[in-house]
Amino acid sequence: MSPKPLRLAAGATALALLGTALAGCAAGDGRETIRFTFSKREAIEFMTELVADYNASQDKVRVEIDTSGVDVVSASFVRGNPPDIMLANYNMEVARFVDRCTLSDLSGTDAAAEMADTYQPLLDQYGICEGRQSALPYSVMAESVIYNKEIFTANDIDVPKTWDELIAACDKLQAAGITPFYATLASNDAWTIGQGWFDYAVGGSLDVVDFYDKLAAEGADVGPDSEISFQDSFTEPMEKMQLLLENYVNKDAQSRGYGDGNLAFGKGEAAMYLQGPWAFSEIAKTAPDLDLGTFPLPMTDSEDDLAVRVNLDLAAMIPEGSKHKEAATDFLEYLFLPEHIQAYNDSQLGFTPTKTADAPSDPRIEGMIDYIDEGRVYQGPSVLIPKTIPVFNYAQSIALGADPAKTLSTLDADWARLAFRAPVKKETEK
Repeated sequence: MSPKPLRLAAGATALALLGTALAGCAAGDGRETIRFTFSKREAIEFMTELVADYNASQDKVRVEIDTSGVDVVSASFVRGNPPDIMLANYNMEVARFVDRCTLSDLSGTDAAAEMADTYQPLLDQYGICEGRQSALPYSVMAESVIYNKEIFTANDIDVPKTWDELIAACDKLQAAGITPFYATLASNDAWTIGQGWFDYAVGGSLDVVDFYDKLAAEGADVGPDSEISFQDSFTEPMEKMQLLLENYVNKDAQSRGYGDGNLAFGKGEAAMYLQGPWAFSEIAKTAPDLDLGTFPLPMTDSEDDLAVRVNLDLAAMIPEGSKHKEAATDFLEYLFLPEHIQAYNDSQLGFTPTKTADAPSDPRIEGMIDYIDEGRVYQGPSVLIPKTIPVFNYAQSIALGADPAKTLSTLDADWARLAFRAPVKKETEK
């Protein structure tokens, strides 16, 4: 969800064109050429170098990197000319390829054998093609409360692990004249509410996988009389979110956006901030030596409910329509070599989703390691809702004081309407 400045987009285009030009120069070398789609613009330089290393390491396959984005990839599937291999953010836009069984089975690869068990349920939340391992996670981004360790230490505050401890910490900070949370509720940055406040509140309160499984089973019957609904399950977390926003944030939160939050937090204007690891580099522009840490937002009075929000930032896929599956699989195995996947995730402050990976060494995300290792994670509830439903706007309305139950009943109606229109899925065996 991090912003993507125009200069990054321009750099991405330049690198993509350069990669194509260089590949064209090698067109007569007799190697089998495969097209590799990569969607993480912030890491294009790293991946371009890794592709160059692979091309130089052998003389059978040449990889051309394509950074044109998921919309172009979708169009290529429709035209019957998909990329040979993809590394893309695993979300509803990409996972529809899974539901339609248009991706190859990767279960026989060495890479699949190394995947940590934690992530299969998260992959399955987006879609399943029965009998296939359609995608393999490559990079996991973990997010939780960012906190100023210096402020916590100076005020003799321990990291809270229950709701009551969180409120006590907020009260103590306020008594010392310190704003507990810096919030960014501006209308043009509603994503910061959805990704942070909404997701952390819900994910810290209930089992997200179980909730969406039951919601899917309800289908078009979701509503006031169904056994499970957004209104029934999310109202209490949203009321607690409102309590925090009404009492423990900066007074100008309604007019502050993402950039304001990074600047203010870097200046020490609050003790806690609900953002992902992408904010660290922005905060560092103001305060490069600020001692920061992370912890999951406690929403109940049981420490057993503590969990970290994650998203499958990148997953590897090989389309069924590829005419170069063997070559694509060879490159996939190269991408997943321990030294390569670990180096990539270290460069992006990501967690490596393999069984033997080392934990990240950056102290700013150290507070999330134990939760990741124990599988105490959830995908953001907001990203599991189709984009045609304006969940970020609903989250923003609640954050600004709208009645949670009424707003969530609208969300229920939206969900039921889409479920009614959705075609019945057919299971396809491998």
